[in-house]
Amino acid sequence: MTGWLLNIMYALALVATGPIWLMRMFRHGKYRRDFSERLGLSPRLYGHQPVIWIHGVSVGEVNAAKALVAEIHSQLPDYRVVITSTTDTGLAAAKRLFAPAHRVFRFPLDFTFSAAAAVRRIGPSLVILTEGDVWPNFVRACNRRDVPVIVVNARLGPRKGFPRYRLVRPLAGRLFNSLSAIGVQHATYAEMFRSLGVRDEKLSVTGMMKYDTAEIGENVAGQDELAEAMGITSDDKLLVAGGTGRGEEQIILDTFAEIRREHPGVRLAVVPRKPERFDEVARIISACGFTLIRRSEHLEGSSKELPADAVILGDTMGELRKFYALAYAVFVGRSLVPEGGSDMIEAAALAKPVAFGPHTFNFPQAESMVAAGCARRVADAGELAGIWTEWLEKPDDAAKIGRDAQQFVRSQTGATKRNVELICRILGRVPALAPGGIATDEIIEKA
Repeated sequence: MTGWLLNIMYALALVATGPIWLMRMFRHGKYRRDFSERLGLSPRLYGHQPVIWIHGVSVGEVNAAKALVAEIHSQLPDYRVVITSTTDTGLAAAKRLFAPAHRVFRFPLDFTFSAAAAVRRIGPSLVILTEGDVWPNFVRACNRRDVPVIVVNARLGPRKGFPRYRLVRPLAGRLFNSLSAIGVQHATYAEMFRSLGVRDEKLSVTGMMKYDTAEIGENVAGQDELAEAMGITSDDKLLVAGGTGRGEEQIILDTFAEIRREHPGVRLAVVPRKPERFDEVARIISACGFTLIRRSEHLEGSSKELPADAVILGDTMGELRKFYALAYAVFVGRSLVPEGGSDMIEAAALAKPVAFGPHTFNFPQAESMVAAGCARRVADAGELAGIWTEWLEKPDDAAKIGRDAQQFVRSQTGATKRNVELICRILGRVPALAPGGIATDEIIEKA
């Protein structure tokens, strides 16, 4: 009965929001692809090889699954891995990372018929959901076919996800207790799940897989080409504001203008979190009186000498790490405004001194980095100007903070291994004892 009530609610929600979906479909080309797969007509898999189904809702979750897929393939080579995503960008990332070695397709809508059809056609031995994209009808369809479902890299948004689940606490507890296991990123999230009524035996603190996929080093492929195209020289002290949110760029530009009065040779690059805001941020940069240099207009093979008052706008996809690699210091955005912060691990892994604002509730590891002395939290624009100025005037201190940040990232690795141990336990396997080994069948002694 609950499933059909959900079907009715989903249908009413689709009708109410239909104009928005249609506008996005025709204006931006979204939701058109793989529509049959949304209805549960997933590709049929033939043969007798057991299947592990891994789902990541969007790009971040898909990227985090990269090391997990590799470790599963290493320890459980007798299993076939398939990957799904919900969004167009997530699906594109999954195809880039995993196809053609692994089958990639669209996750079904959570109607009873579509969820049941997808599970029947794929016939998985195990379903792995990443972070927290848990859909009731899909989980129920798996339960009915005795397919274990686990969540790895699990988290609950403290401002949105957790309060919403708390409003329906009995239903939320029932949903999460119907899972076989939940591997959470941080003890903070484990307490949130417990407060929803999730039993202790379902929970394991396995850590954040992002640390395992972070590329630790000091150079990134393509950074030299980016520097040449944008006119960034080895003598430039480039400040990078990455993953910025609405209302934040103005603060950063005002801060930069203040810093330039005493350090006229410093440079700034701003990389907004959402591509649909590129044009908006371009207008803000120009309105502040800076010369706008758009990355999209200066691609590889070109060469540009930066004007003294230039601000670079990173308005291409997939190049944030290149900007971080060229940076003297980094500010991680969506943290001076109450949006929960952007990922600070990528910059830290590149040994950059990292600062962020007070609003990092989506990243509890930010507090751990501050406590370890390998990142700086600023309360406002004034403190950001102060820390950037300090780092510009004390390069040895800035370099040490960067090295400490990189070491912190290195010390936090291992979540993927712990999650695979959890997966092996659910599948009745004994995890490999050494790297590169194969998980073995569990021997059960008879009484």
